[in-house]
Amino acid sequence: MKYITCDEVLSSGFVLTLGVIFFQLVEFEEQFQQSLADALVEETAVTVNVRLAKSLPLPMENEKSRPRIDLVVFIINLTSELSFQSAEASLKYLDPGYFLGKVCFMVTNARNASAPTERLDAVRKLAASLHCPLLFAEDQTPDGVTSVTERLLAILKVAAGLVPMATALYLSNLTRCTVPPDIEQPSFD
Repeated sequence: MKYITCDEVLSSGFVLTLGVIFFQLVEFEEQFQQSLADALVEETAVTVNVRLAKSLPLPMENEKSRPRIDLVVFIINLTSELSFQSAEASLKYLDPGYFLGKVCFMVTNARNASAPTERLDAVRKLAASLHCPLLFAEDQTPDGVTSVTERLLAILKVAAGLVPMATALYLSNLTRCTVPPDIEQPSFD
């Protein structure tokens, strides 16, 4: 198993560019990924470079010239079990250091009646166990895409170090997902 470590990201093998945000969108079904990427690239205040993937790990080709990744966003379609399984399987390819403010989960179709509540609970538990933010996205309307783009850009700017006096770890602690008491949690006794 090969994953990108924090040391590799900071090493001279990765291209470091100031004022530019690099992030990875991971979505198994690639339905929402492209429209979100297009909306993010239109941002004019900062330069946003988006890498798209169906799952991790990333291919080994061009590994040395790959830019640092400021944020990894896992997009999970709640109506698809494969979408959740793919995101869950991809997590093992990330260095544990990425979970200190460099990973975010985003769910789509939360309002869909065919989305099982158990899957939403599973995503919430996963995000809470990794201390990661969980965003809900409305991907069916242009206003929904615009809204989630604005929220994601705020997180991206902090994760990339473009916001003074704020760090990705601090933001992660403020926005991390918590599991409500009505959802069964594992006992550590």
